[in-house]
Amino acid sequence: MERNHPRKKQVQAQGEKKLRVSPLTILKILLAMYLVTGVLLLALSAMLYKMQLSETVVSVGIVVIYVLSGFLGGFLSGKVMKTRRFFWGMVMGGAYFLILVLGSILFQKGINMELSRFFTTLILCTASGMIGGMVS
Repeated sequence: MERNHPRKKQVQAQGEKKLRVSPLTILKILLAMYLVTGVLLLALSAMLYKMQLSETVVSVGIVVIYVLSGFLGGFLSGKVMKTRRFFWGMVMGGAYFLILVLGSILFQKGINMELSRFFTTLILCTASGMIGGMVS
C-alpha cells in the first residue's frame, strides 16, 4: 500500500503554484515595447528634421531607444511573472532583439550591421530587459 507522505503533498502543492506563461501576455508586452519604440523613433526623426542632428547623435538616440524599450519589456514581464523576474526580463529583451534582426533581414534583405555592433545591440537589449525585470 502506498502511504501519503507529507513531502508528496508539498511537492504537489508547489506544482500547483507554477505560473503558466501565456503567449498572449508575451505578445502584449512585445507590442508595448514596439509601441514605445515607434513613438520614440518618431520623436527622434522629428528632432532630426527640425534640429539637423548629426549622425552620431541619432545613433546614440537609437541606442537609448533600444535600452528604454528593453527596460520597459523587462519591467512589465517582471510585474506579470512575479518569479525569476530578471530571467523573464532577459527573455523579453532577447525576443525584442530577435524581432529587430528578423525585421532587418526581411526589409533590408540581410543584416546590414557589422558584427561588433550586432553583439553590442544584443547585449544592450537583453541587459536592459534584465535590469527592468530586476527593478519591477
